Amino acid sequence: MDFEKLTELVIELEVDDIEAAVKEALEGDGKDPFDILNALTKGMDEVGKRYEEKEYYLTELVLAGETMKEAFKVLQPALAAADQSQDKTKIILGTVKGDNHDIGKNILGSLLLSSGFELYDLGMDVDANVIVDKVKETGATIIALSSLLTMTVEQIKTVHEALKEAGLRDSVKLIVGGAPLNMELAKRLGADDFADDAVDGVRHIKELAGK
Repeated sequence: MDFEKLTELVIELEVDDIEAAVKEALEGDGKDPFDILNALTKGMDEVGKRYEEKEYYLTELVLAGETMKEAFKVLQPALAAADQSQDKTKIILGTVKGDNHDIGKNILGSLLLSSGFELYDLGMDVDANVIVDKVKETGATIIALSSLLTMTVEQIKTVHEALKEAGLRDSVKLIVGGAPLNMELAKRLGADDFADDAVDGVRHIKELAGK
């Protein structure tokens, strides 16, 4: 199994074949799971590039996210076993309360995993207190929130206030994304940063994490 094949499978969005290919790669002699991760990440980087160049669209990004999800099912245990030492940046991910959209969030999650972050995905319609509790539990330093509905953007402020009340606001960076938002509004709601889409989000999060 050559690693180029794994990269190609991600670029070509072969969601049905990726799991078997990762299994095969892991079973090879002395295969390092991080080499496999790098090959998958290279594929995801190329997908991101094609998206930015308008060669790929949202549909392809969603499929690429699904492809990575399938790959991680197999790869995650091997990575965890091999990775006792690395201190990874922990990120909490969620869609704000009252909002049940998760396509962008899921794509961002796949991209963050392939970039080597430790991820806690709280899903959709997430209450501010759940986020606060998760920060306490995990020591996460970045919170990435998605709000796709105009009527739910105020929830970002609610999260900001809840973190402040818990004495946690200074220890985390809050980045937000979603159609109704822009940088100015994000800052007004108490967020530290805003990203246009999932690909942009990874770039901003790497900057926030100092990577």
